[in-house]
Amino acid sequence: MPKAKKGATELISLQCTECDRRNYTTKKNRRNMQGKLELKKYCPHDRRHTLHREGKVK
Repeated sequence: MPKAKKGATELISLQCTECDRRNYTTKKNRRNMQGKLELKKYCPHDRRHTLHREGKVK
């Protein structure tokens, strides 16, 4: 997995709120968005769209 460069952007994972699995990874600009990212994404384990919250990449 590629590491993010030092600066405003950081690599984050999106964790499903239903099954608590990390399904997606993306980048986020810390200067433009200070809060936690929340998106409705498809969870392949639940087979439906659920709310995914930002978490740290391990």
